[in-house]
Amino acid sequence: MVAVSLLLPNVWSFARVRQWRNPLQRASSVVSRRSFSPLSSRNINTGLQSNYSDKAAEAQIPVEQSEIIFIGTGTSEGIPRVSCLTNPIKKCTVCDKATEPGNRNRRSNTSILLRYINDLGRYNILVDAGKFFYHSALKWFPMFGVRTIDAVIITHSHADAIGGLDDLRDWTNNVQPRIPIYVAKRDFEVMKKTHYYLVDTSVVTPGAAVSDLQFNVIKEEPFIVHNLEVIPLPVWHGQGYRSLGFRFGNICYISDVSDIPEETYVLLKDCELLIMDALRPDRSSSTHFGLPRALEEVRKIQPRRTLFTGMMHLMDHDKVNEDLAKLKDTEGLDIQLSYDGLRIPVIRPLIH
Repeated sequence: MVAVSLLLPNVWSFARVRQWRNPLQRASSVVSRRSFSPLSSRNINTGLQSNYSDKAAEAQIPVEQSEIIFIGTGTSEGIPRVSCLTNPIKKCTVCDKATEPGNRNRRSNTSILLRYINDLGRYNILVDAGKFFYHSALKWFPMFGVRTIDAVIITHSHADAIGGLDDLRDWTNNVQPRIPIYVAKRDFEVMKKTHYYLVDTSVVTPGAAVSDLQFNVIKEEPFIVHNLEVIPLPVWHGQGYRSLGFRFGNICYISDVSDIPEETYVLLKDCELLIMDALRPDRSSSTHFGLPRALEEVRKIQPRRTLFTGMMHLMDHDKVNEDLAKLKDTEGLDIQLSYDGLRIPVIRPLIH
């Protein structure tokens, strides 16, 4: 399997972060900087690398290499569905396949881990910790040698994005003192109710050991996580409900979206890798892009490569990918479905 290489900038190589009165002006300026210029075609290969069932491939990603790991690529309920496996009348082909060891239709809650290496060290930056986080971490962290969680960035406050925050106690009790959480104010207000004991630890029974989380409220403007600049990508996740995607260098991640505001498109300019929501093959729902709408957005955004995520059980991995591969010949679109355990190596420029 061949690796995909993408440019990830070094925040410390930028000029000192200036404060702009207009957050959109600030973010647009950051996107257009030299460090975000697209890679030449020789740096983009034709395949993807996953170490999910290929031990030889695992050795191809050196320990000093930054990478993205897809911790989960499914819906809130996950795949396979219990209701499908127990249905005596109707057989669900995708859920049935998902019970097979190593099958790429098996999907947990949507999440990625950015293993980011700079001159100061190695950092594991997690985007979302949903209901299935413990099971995902149990599978992928030992396999890929992930020990610490150095930050968690939250896209929105639904259970499939924050339901696993309590499970972070294993890290703060046994691996590291605390974990910083980066979250929008509206979602932090939800956490005050759903995870009140993690926000206000004074209510915890003496002697109980809960997750030690350091909450950092973010705005819809760039912020810094371990010297990596993160640009929020505001989107709609249903009528009147705001969710955030995030841009890391030339990598844009939008996991939960039903519509993209016009002002967000400028932040997607010159995107090398777009990771985006595509729930089902036939149509969109009120809260998620379906495949037809997702393809429309890819044509508009024009990334060099696209990986869809957040797929439900109507999306058969092999069959949909076979159809998507045809778009490479007909339209020059490089699009595939992601899957749990997929690893994407990331190249960052050297510091001189």
